[in-house]
Amino acid sequence: MDIHAAVVSSFDHPPRYEPFHLPDPDPADSDRQLVDVLAVGLHPRVRSGASGSHYTSDGKLPLVPGVDGVGRRRDGTAVYFAAADDLVGPIATRTVIDTRRSVELPDGADPVRIAAAMNPAMSAWVALRRRVPLQAGQSVLVLGATGNAGRMAVQIAKRLGAGRVVGTGRDLDRLAALPGLGADATVALTADADATAAALADAAAEVDVVVDYLWGRPAAEAMLAVLRARADRSRALDWIQIGSMAGPTIELPSAALRSANLRLQGNGQGAVSTRAYVAELPSLVEEIGNGGLAIATRAVPLADVETVWTEPEEPGVRTVVVP
Repeated sequence: MDIHAAVVSSFDHPPRYEPFHLPDPDPADSDRQLVDVLAVGLHPRVRSGASGSHYTSDGKLPLVPGVDGVGRRRDGTAVYFAAADDLVGPIATRTVIDTRRSVELPDGADPVRIAAAMNPAMSAWVALRRRVPLQAGQSVLVLGATGNAGRMAVQIAKRLGAGRVVGTGRDLDRLAALPGLGADATVALTADADATAAALADAAAEVDVVVDYLWGRPAAEAMLAVLRARADRSRALDWIQIGSMAGPTIELPSAALRSANLRLQGNGQGAVSTRAYVAELPSLVEEIGNGGLAIATRAVPLADVETVWTEPEEPGVRTVVVP
């Protein structure tokens, strides 16, 4: 069937609103279902996929981007779905979903809010429930807490029972807003490496878990600052690497791993099975739907996707594409 979609024909150009042929789902495959798209979040992961720079990119063009969304089935039921790698992406008027990667939404759920919040919330939700299950009263450090996903991580850590949450970031205005979201302390990441290290040592030396959206040099410096300040270096510090906003690589002295009980692991596609992610969807949908997680949204028309793609993001606001 012919639809309209955000079509990427070159990794050097934003998606264009164009007609696109969507293959009909195989009637014999009950797990594939056509849905009318209601809302799709324009997440950083979507942008990296459309540019071919994400580690999962296969380089094939043309493509329709998107990693998740909200759609309406033929019976009228609204569903949240995670896009399947072997299907056309969801930034379109219609798409085909794998029903095994979807969950029905409760009556009255806001499609824009669900589409905006699920992706940035999912990383911390899965990290603190599946990778390193957070124990009640444990303390959490969020590196990069002023980004959308980091702000979610602060809220999620508190919702999951963290006794203390420390948020870090460079944007001072957004850093100042974190206590209102549940942060017990904040640390500004500044150009003064020594001052930043001292502030981290003072605020986060005894944390149990780190949720890291930065990587690169800021993560390396934070890691050393925290480890060196711990009263008991044999006490476990679980470091969960999720994003790489500050750089894709890290330089870390080997002594950091030998002189402390540092347990480093990642959270993302490949580190957690699809089945595990899907199992977390209902509880996260419920959390977002009942207002437990704050997020600001901006809905934009699918027809304007090329213009919207090149506009700077408003800090703290998640753009959502609606047909």
